[in-house]
Amino acid sequence: MHMKALILFGHGARDARWREPFDRLASLWKAQHADTLVELAFLELMQPSLEEAITSLGATGATEVVVVPVFFGQGGHLRNDFPVLLSACQEKFPGVVLSATPAVGEDEAVLQAIVDFSARAL
Repeated sequence: MHMKALILFGHGARDARWREPFDRLASLWKAQHADTLVELAFLELMQPSLEEAITSLGATGATEVVVVPVFFGQGGHLRNDFPVLLSACQEKFPGVVLSATPAVGEDEAVLQAIVDFSARAL
């Protein structure tokens, strides 16, 4: 059976409170798309790692995982580190098809939501 899952991928930070919006994002996903598994993953400083999240999803039967980088822009981490990490994970998990979207901050609808949020502040 073909099963898709989602990973919301963030940078990670030392301050535990930094992940709170990511936890809320995952909760919103679960409330609206309960039929598709979601995991958080972080590049550094927080758990789970991308590899750990893929391991977890693979164990639940996911055969296709889409990674959504919850980054505002394409910095060095996304341009350089992330493709290498994704490629290494693909080699380690040949039974799971991995793909990635652009950074969320590159999406017009996300940018518009920030414009709308800002306009409400005036």
